[in-house]
Amino acid sequence: MSQIWGAFLRGINLGNRRMKMAELKDCLEAAGFTEVKTIAASGNARLRASGAEDAIKPRLEKAIEARFGFPVGVVLRARDELEAMLDDHPFGMVDRKADFTRHVLMFDQPLPEGVVLDSLPGNTEILRIDPREIYIAAYRQPDGRYTEHVEEVLKPLYARIGKTNLDTMRNWNTIEKIL
Repeated sequence: MSQIWGAFLRGINLGNRRMKMAELKDCLEAAGFTEVKTIAASGNARLRASGAEDAIKPRLEKAIEARFGFPVGVVLRARDELEAMLDDHPFGMVDRKADFTRHVLMFDQPLPEGVVLDSLPGNTEILRIDPREIYIAAYRQPDGRYTEHVEEVLKPLYARIGKTNLDTMRNWNTIEKIL
């Protein structure tokens, strides 16, 4: 059965890992995906595909590497997963007057049970940890940046899971636009 998927590419348009979104769209259509639409320039696509996540993901990764000449990890979410994220996000608990950005860190595999991360008050706040997502509020710092300390907050998680679980972080605005 065919369904809509959100595909989030990891680590593109950084350094030599460049791709134009029009070329990504062409690549995905040539690989047999339909209703392809790219969102922003950071490697986000909505597409229609048949099959399960564990079959679609390697198809996407293989097509992208063949076209662009470098491997790219892809984190997928089915339409119903994206709708659930949009319906039940925790960002409403943050003071609307605060100067912050909303982010979600998505993983391709479930996180280990019992993951706990400490926030940095007034800097990086972990709002909720779901099985495959971490919701983050990043507050504006005196230097004007928002997310420079996110990695520091996530270090204990990465020490625990290593490099076995592919992840990618997106601004919440992208998630709101993906469907």
